[in-house]
Order: sequence, then structure tokens, then C-alpha cells
Amino acid sequence: MQQHTWVSHRCQPSGEGSNFAQGAEQYSDLIDLTIGDPDLPTSEKILEPAFEDARRGHTKYTHPMGDGELRQEICRYYQRAYGLSINLNEVFVTTAGCIGMTEALLATINPGDEVIIPDPYFMVYPDQVRLAGGVPVFLETRGDENFALNPQRLESLITPKTRAILINTPNNPTGAVYSKENLQQVAEICIRHNLLAICDDIYTGFVFGGAQFTPMITIEGMRHRTVCVNSFSKNFVMTGMRVGNLAAPPEIIQAVDYLNGFMMYTAPSISQRAAIYALRQAEEITPQVAAEFGRRLEYAAGRIEKIPGMSVHKPQGSIYLFPSVKESGLTSFQAVRRLLEKAHVLTMPGELFGQAGEGFLRIACTQGIPRLKEAFDRIEETQALMGH
Repeated sequence: MQQHTWVSHRCQPSGEGSNFAQGAEQYSDLIDLTIGDPDLPTSEKILEPAFEDARRGHTKYTHPMGDGELRQEICRYYQRAYGLSINLNEVFVTTAGCIGMTEALLATINPGDEVIIPDPYFMVYPDQVRLAGGVPVFLETRGDENFALNPQRLESLITPKTRAILINTPNNPTGAVYSKENLQQVAEICIRHNLLAICDDIYTGFVFGGAQFTPMITIEGMRHRTVCVNSFSKNFVMTGMRVGNLAAPPEIIQAVDYLNGFMMYTAPSISQRAAIYALRQAEEITPQVAAEFGRRLEYAAGRIEKIPGMSVHKPQGSIYLFPSVKESGLTSFQAVRRLLEKAHVLTMPGELFGQAGEGFLRIACTQGIPRLKEAFDRIEETQALMGH
């Protein structure tokens, strides 16, 4: 007799990768380099005025599309940072970036539509597409091409069912920052095939070594076929406040407003007040946060280059490194287990981020340099990746 379950088919976990950290809890000295949650404190210049606003009564529902003052600040920020003039009816405040991406897909993808996802990818993208009724199609990116978007491979994937391409730059997990020229190539394909670009822009402040973030929405011809998903989590170290925003054509914003009405209704009001003060001081706060992560990434990359069996590209962006372990002869899962068991250092297997991630590890530099030093000292001393 078949066992009954009340759980829907869409909520059945794949189980892939769920055991990569198995046994980690037994190590009291574990160094966990898996979590993309910055360890730095949120600036008092954000917290103090936001808490004052809470005391003055900003603890109620806001307008469903977001606090009007915050939406105005978002418009000003786009003008200030990118020279882009956007209107209030093109801005929606979301309960962080993950909900923003989910709502953007629900608002634009019909059942059976194909969404192209560059691989490696942030692991939740395929299920977000499937939740919207779409079909994820994976575009391979390669380490020897700096994980850039290859226009020939991209165009070869397009079918009559293709609806959108999902773009994440600076990229999680690879740390790649797509050049303006690369985005222009993708834009030409989007225009030629009438595709939407859905852009996960949450690491915009984290660019290093001469790389530069270019918003897809600023590329010629993309203004009215781009959805920008943004968040205050990383740029302002506000992960727990759960607030983000969308910038998109008005008809998409209207659709998101409809969806959000029976999902979240409004983002947390106190978090929206914090976001206002974050944007007003963005040019001061974000560069300080990014500089610290730049130092960490540079340090960690330097240490990785000295470890037999590992190599890594020079950091371009985000808060992650994506070193190759192919020279060790180990799979990404095997390498993670070896680092855990021998060095008590926990990383993430690249295969969790797609087939193109096999042979890589993701390392989150969300702990200070002294802690990173200890982690790499252990890896070197134990020769964790050497021998079979």
C-alpha cells in the first residue's frame, strides 16, 4: 500500500548534497567557510536612526509597494550610482532578494517557459524557476574562460520556448564579474530573440582588481526588458533584516504587487527604515565593507595558490572564492569531506552549484583574516587534499 503524504510534489527535496556536511558537528574546533552571511556588524549609522523611527511608530504596515520614502531613495540611488533615471512605478520593495527573485519569476514566467541559467549558479535558482512553472536550461560557463557568458553557447540554447536569461554579477559562487562588453553581447541576443533579463544584483558593491559592475538595465536596448533584483543584505550587512527591492518595467511591478498582496503584503517596516539610512550613506558604508572583504579574498587566494592540489582565479567580485581542486584528482564532494575530516574546515562542493561546478569548492570569506589563516594553516599542515 502506497504511503500517503500531505506534502505537495513541488516540495519534495532532491536530497542532492544534503550529506556534504555530515559529521561536522562532532568537531568542536570546526571552521565553517560555507555561510554567505558577513560577520561584520551593521553600521550604527543605519541602526540608530532606524530604531528611533521604530520608537516613533514606524512599526505598522507600509504601503504594499514599499515605504514611499525608501522608494524615492532607491530612485535617487540608481541615478547617483549609474546615471539611470527610474520612476516610482518601476520600484518595488521586497522581503529581501530571495523573495524578490521568486516574485519576479512568478510575475513573468508561464508554465513551460524556459529560463536560461548560467552554470555554476546560486543553488536555489532552478527550483525558483520550477516553482513558477518554468523549465531551467543551463548555460555552461568555464573556469578557463573566467566563467564569462559565452554568446555562442548561449544562443545555441534558445528555442521558441525561451523566455528569459538569469544573470548574476558579481557571481555567486564563482566570483566572476561580467564585463560590459560581455553583457552587451548578451543584450544583443536578448533583443534579437525577444528575451527578458532577470538580474540578481545583490553583490554590486563587491568588485575588486579593476573589475567593474555594469547593471544590465543600463545596456542599450535593455531598459524595458530587464528586471533588477537587489538586496540590502550584503552591501550593508543587513542579512537578518530581510529587505530588498526590484527595479523593472511598470507592468511587471504591477504583477509583483498583485502577487505580494497574498504572500508578504509588505516588507518589515523597521527594516525599510534601516534601508533608507543605508542608501543615504551608501557611498560611505559599502566601500568600507567591500574593502574588508577584498583584503580577505586576496589573502585567501594567496594561501590557496600555495596549497598542492588547489588553484584559484584572481578575485573579481562577491564574497566568495571558487578554487579548483581538479589537480588533486578528487571530486568536489571528496575534497570537501577530506578538508572536513583532516583539517576540520568546512567548505561547499562546487557540484551543488551545477554540473559546471564539479571540481571546484566554494569558500565564503565571511570570517576575519586570523580565522582564515587558521583554516589554511590546518589545510597546509594536514596536506588534506594529498593522497588517496
